[in-house]
Amino acid sequence: MESRNIGLGTAKPKGSCKDERCPFHGSLSARGRQLEGVVVSAKMRKTAVVESDYTRRIKKYMRYEKKTKRIKAHNPACLGANEGDLVRVSECRPLSKTKNFVIVEILGTQKGFKERREALEESKKRFKEEPKEEPSAKEQAKE
Repeated sequence: MESRNIGLGTAKPKGSCKDERCPFHGSLSARGRQLEGVVVSAKMRKTAVVESDYTRRIKKYMRYEKKTKRIKAHNPACLGANEGDLVRVSECRPLSKTKNFVIVEILGTQKGFKERREALEESKKRFKEEPKEEPSAKEQAKE
């Protein structure tokens, strides 16, 4: 199946697919907001969780805070984004209860993603294995 130009200035994918919800090979139109982020999870079927960081201004304190947005996006078979990939997602019509975005381009891979993920898993393991501390004398007296 021939891939079509989706009008966002992105490169056409090398692979092909027969997905009806693919913006390149199907009938899905990608319009609206475009965001860039990192694929955090690609374990769901044809779905990826993309994490995007942005800053928000707090007017009262004249400061900025860093926020993270987690977006569920359709992952077409022709692109096949994996965990750790930097991707561009574009808004589309609602595909399910939580999916309103589709991956339109893979920009590369994020450096150090696997190492940070492994360190996080290791710290979770250590936290679960730590023995609980015995209650102090004050806590025992209350009981």
